[in-house]
Amino acid sequence: MKPFAESSVQNRAPIFSVIKPYLRNSQSLLEIGSGTGQHAVYFASELPLLQWQTSELPEHHQGIQMWLDEARLPNIQLPVALDVCNAGHWQRLPKYDVVYTANTLHIMSADHVCCLFEHLANHLREGGVFIVYGPFNYKGEYTSESNQGFDAWLKHRDAQSGIRDFEWLQEMAELKGMILADDVAMPANNRTLVWKRL
Repeated sequence: MKPFAESSVQNRAPIFSVIKPYLRNSQSLLEIGSGTGQHAVYFASELPLLQWQTSELPEHHQGIQMWLDEARLPNIQLPVALDVCNAGHWQRLPKYDVVYTANTLHIMSADHVCCLFEHLANHLREGGVFIVYGPFNYKGEYTSESNQGFDAWLKHRDAQSGIRDFEWLQEMAELKGMILADDVAMPANNRTLVWKRL
């Protein structure tokens, strides 16, 4: 049975409405942490000229493969193994017009988020965009009580995880030559952040 995430069904249309302008003229995209593969199938079906590269830890590849086999879309690539702190994994990847990730930064450790930004600049073309969807804190404050409760649940499950501060992410992006292009409020107290590489 294919893996299924109800949240992917609920958030895919709102996310797509925000990111479509950034994807319309792009040719290649790397998705970091493809999860079940549902976002890849939905977005790639809407943008047939965009080559979508899925990636995940190897234990999730079979589930993604099920979604790709069913969809049979020529513009989705089979998942590659990607641990963001594994330099060897990154070395196998080219540069992309877009790097996209959804609901991942809060389940990564802070060190892994740093690794992501460290390698990201080497795999994003000039003028390319980095798109991140998920919950974020601003000025060290939660944006809702539900996010506060979610953060407590995350940290109880894994002390290294947790909702990340926007300002910390912005600082790392700037150090890697990226400027903030968009910060859009989304349903369920999430945001879509877009950085552009200069």
